[in-house]
Amino acid sequence: MFRKEVVKMSVKIIKASTKDSEIISKLHALSWKTAYKGIVPQEYLDELKYDFWVDAFQNWISNNILTVQLLYRNETPAGCIAYGKARDENYLGWVEIVSIYIHPDYWRRGYGHKLLETAILDMKKRGYQNCYLWVLRENHSAQKFYEKHGFYYNDEECIFEINNQPLTDIRYVLTL
Repeated sequence: MFRKEVVKMSVKIIKASTKDSEIISKLHALSWKTAYKGIVPQEYLDELKYDFWVDAFQNWISNNILTVQLLYRNETPAGCIAYGKARDENYLGWVEIVSIYIHPDYWRRGYGHKLLETAILDMKKRGYQNCYLWVLRENHSAQKFYEKHGFYYNDEECIFEINNQPLTDIRYVLTL
């Protein structure tokens, strides 16, 4: 007779500091390489380095531009969310979620939900009443995720280019 061994997984979310910038950058790059395959030019994804965002996150965290929450599964970094005061002048007083990424090995385990829930609680504590984020028009799984959490597309778009390929971000909003 075989005995099933029950292994308890520990999940914790911590506020990141500048020393976590390498971890945050790597989570972003790993997620981009998987989530944006077929959306963002493949050459760009192939050349994307794990340390691409290190300096940016060191700056954003040290200057209190963004708050970053890191989710650990046991002792392994599994995801992160970054948010701060809206960068868009038409949305003064709002909070913007700049990024939310989960390591591809940990997708569809509820970690995105846990990060979003933690961030929203923090946003409410800070007195924010409204939130927005941008999502690629072709990223339907992300859109479903946000819609499931009460966000909705407000018909605003932003067109930008990566490697001369035009891409469209669409704005999703949420009343906290």
